[in-house]
Amino acid sequence: MKESLNNLLTRRAVRKYKSDMVPQDVLDRILKAGTYAPSGMGKQSAIIIAITDRSVRDKLAKINAKVAGKDKDPFYGAPVVIVVLADSSIPTYVEDGALVLGNLLNAAHAEGFGSCWVHRAKQEFETPFGQELLSSLGIEGKYVGIGHCILGYADEDPAPAPRKENYIYKI
Repeated sequence: MKESLNNLLTRRAVRKYKSDMVPQDVLDRILKAGTYAPSGMGKQSAIIIAITDRSVRDKLAKINAKVAGKDKDPFYGAPVVIVVLADSSIPTYVEDGALVLGNLLNAAHAEGFGSCWVHRAKQEFETPFGQELLSSLGIEGKYVGIGHCILGYADEDPAPAPRKENYIYKI
C-alpha cells in the first residue's frame, strides 16, 4: 500500500499528550502542509496561527472549555494548538479551513505525532481576547475560527473505531 494511503488509514484522534514540545523543524513542516490544502477557486481564504506559548494556549483552553460547558482542558494537554481561521467574505471559507485542518492532521501523523481536531474556534475568536489576539498579529478582516489542530507526542495509542455499515454507496 502506498505510504500516503497508509497514513490516511492509520491516523487517529489522540486525546492524551506528553508535555514535550514538538521540534520547531517538524512543526514548520506540518504548518507548510496546511498551506498546500486545496481551496475554492484557489482563493486560499484560510490562515493558520500556531500557538506554542503556554499562557496563550491556556487562555484559549479556558475560553474553549467555558463555551463547551466543561472544566477539563479541551486540548487534552497538547503543547501545540494550531488555530485555523478563514475569511468569511469568500464563499468557500468553511470548506477551505476544513481542508487545511485535514492536511495538518494528516501531516502530523506522517511526522509521527498525535493530533486531534477540536471545535469552538469560532466562539473563541468572537471574544475580546480572540479579537485582541488577531489584532496583535495584524490580522484584519472577516476571519472566522474554523477549528483547532492540537498536536504533540501521543501518550496513548487509540484503536480505530469500527466503520459504520452503509458508509459507501456505488452507482
